This record gives sequence, structure tokens and C-alpha cells, in this order.
Amino acid sequence: MLIEFSVTNYRSFLSPQSLALTANTAAELQEENSFVSPVSNLPRLLRSAVVYGPNAAGKSNLIYAIAFMKSFVLSSAKESQEGEKIDAIPFLFNRQDSRDPSEFEVLFIQDNIRYQYGFAVNSERVTGEWLFAYPESRAQKWFERNYDPETQKDIWYFGPKFTGLRKVWQEATRGNALFLSTAIQLNNEQLKPVFNWFDRKLVVLDQGTSISHGFSTSECENEEKKKKILKFMNAADPSITDISLEKKEFSMDHLPPDMPQSIKEEIAKDFKGKKLTELFFKHPSSDNGEDVALDFDEESAGTRKLFAMAGPWLDVLDNGLVLFVDELDTSLHPLLVRFLLNLLHNPETNKHNAQLVFTTHDTTVLDQTLMRRDQVWFVEKDNENATDLYPLSDYKPRKGEALQKGYLYGRYGALPFPEELRF
Repeated sequence: MLIEFSVTNYRSFLSPQSLALTANTAAELQEENSFVSPVSNLPRLLRSAVVYGPNAAGKSNLIYAIAFMKSFVLSSAKESQEGEKIDAIPFLFNRQDSRDPSEFEVLFIQDNIRYQYGFAVNSERVTGEWLFAYPESRAQKWFERNYDPETQKDIWYFGPKFTGLRKVWQEATRGNALFLSTAIQLNNEQLKPVFNWFDRKLVVLDQGTSISHGFSTSECENEEKKKKILKFMNAADPSITDISLEKKEFSMDHLPPDMPQSIKEEIAKDFKGKKLTELFFKHPSSDNGEDVALDFDEESAGTRKLFAMAGPWLDVLDNGLVLFVDELDTSLHPLLVRFLLNLLHNPETNKHNAQLVFTTHDTTVLDQTLMRRDQVWFVEKDNENATDLYPLSDYKPRKGEALQKGYLYGRYGALPFPEELRF
């Protein structure tokens, strides 16, 4: 479960910016859109948050930031060598070359324990890393690491509650790798809940991630899972009566006729002896009462996108995942976006308290029958061309206020102001 994410000096972010999923005390949609934290002394947590703002204001960079943090945690110890550069992009509009580190921090709950983990990196090395755990709500600093540029060495601290082969893990940690990642590679058990949150609970779909229908298709090979996906699809499109899969031997005839022969032959080698799965949606026919099977490619873009989302969305709900999505509304009708959010906000369909953070331009989501006021966030650029991330609650909107109208009229900022083009 996510409590808060913060980023500093990364892409369009300069000063520290934080997005929190803690709910305020308002009673509106409390049971639907928020849930009780499993950790005592914490406020209720929100099931979702939406981020609005004009193009190039930093919405996507927020998703890129959490994606970088996850990727670096999972790969820094095993996919790089000593001396390799770290692909952390500092604030893009510095007028001089800056070696200030990019910083990332996340507060989350895993296995009913609250954790606070973060790190700072430049292109050459990790300059800081820290982890606090709060078993029984009491803070424990497990470790901290800070780079001293004068001695060109890391200064380490290990708390008394952090046990095991600390010296071995410390000495094995390269300058361009995280201690968390390294210790996990060397079979540290105590840090597994922290690592597993990034590995198994956090899912990020940024602009570079295309959602194919492959996962949903594979889920349909299980009859029970297919029924759930069909039910999901029927809730949005009642005309689909069934989903069928057909296995066919791979043939070069399946490849585009204009593809170069050499590439066809390489693909044929990879798929030799394998079968391809063809996907069909069945629809009722008005002629003779028999269903008509349409190839997946013959369906509308919205239906294809919805099916591609079905498997992952149900997986998020079934496993209580934390999902970040950039531009959730792409190829989806506003009513389908509302359908997805209602599934997430319904305690009956979201029994494991999955959470969603998404960016969108769809202002119909700004509806107080759908979203609480503390679930809405905005981004806009300041005078230094840096992204400012702020909540709707800064403007103290009234209960029942027309949020969509207020946003489009510029009351909350975060709007583009295109000028009239003259030739």
C-alpha cells in the first residue's frame, strides 16, 4: 500500500514534490474511495489519485520518476558493472552543469509494517540511501549511507534492529548500486518485504509501456479467469457473448507480405514448432440467432484497449497492487474510464485495497460523485520551468462544487493557454 511518493531534481522536477494517498477526515465517499490503514495511528488511505495539467507540465515525469525508482531498485545490483553510468536525468533546465543528485523516496506498507525508503543518485554513483521501518508504529533506522566527496567514500550507519552479515553486504555494494538491491542478491531475508513491494506490488505503465492483449489472452486459457474477464467486458460492452481462442501452427503466411525475406526467416526460426493463439470475440447475430465470431483486430480500438486492460486490471484488484498509469483515458470512452474507477472504488470488487495513481486530460473524472476532493492533484510549471505538484485541497473547494467547470475556467490553475495563431 502506498502512503506517499516524493521526487527531487529529476526531469522537470527541481524542488521536492510529493504526492500523498492519505485521506482527510471528509465523510464523502469515505467507504468507497478510501480504506482503513492496517497500521495504527495512520489516517485512512485513498484507493486512487488523479493528476491533471497541461501538456509538458510534468504529469508523465511523475510516472517516469516512480518507474525509475522501481527499475533501479530491481536492477542496480545485477544489471550494471562498476563505473557504468546511472540513467538518472536531473532537472532539465539548469543553466549550468549540475551534479546535484536526483532524490526519490517512498512511504509504503508491506506485510502490515510501514517503511520509509529512499535514495539519491547522480550519473556516477549513489550519493545517499536510507531505510526506516515502523514495526508497532515505532521508528527504527535500519541503515543509512551517505557519500563523502572529500574522502570519496561512503559513510555507513546500521541500526541495532538491522541484523545479519552487514559488513559483507556493505563491502559488496558498488558505488553505482543500491545497498538494498545488493543485500537482496546476497540472500538478505530482513529486507525482502521492502524489495518485494517494488518487485511484486508496484506496477508502472508509463508512455513507453504499451499494454498488449497478450496477458489478458493468456489469462483466458484458464476457464475461471476467462469467465471473470468476460464478465468484466460484459459490464462495459454487453454485446460480447463469449471469448474464444484458437491455436494454430506458425506459418510465414502470418507475416506481412512486404516484410523482408531475411527477417521472415529469422522470425520463423524463433517460432519453429510453436503455436500462435488467435483471439475471437463472439457477438449475437440478428439474422439467425447464432453468434458471430470477430477477429480481435476487427474490434474497435476501445474494445481492444478494454480487453488489454481487463487482465492487468483484474490482477491489480485480485492482488492488491499499486498501479501508476500515464494517460489512462487513451482510446477509452469517458464512461469506460468511470467503469474502471468504479471497480477500483468498490470494496466488493477491490477487497485487497489496490490503489491507482493516474494522469489524464479527461475532465469528466472531476465529479464529486466519483472522486473525493482529496484525490485530485495538479501540475504546472513555475517561473523556473520547474514542475509544481499540488492538491486540489489547496483551493479549499466546497462540497458539491462543480470541479470540472472550476478547472476549465482556470480556478485551480494547471491549464494550457494557447494563443491565437496569426499568419
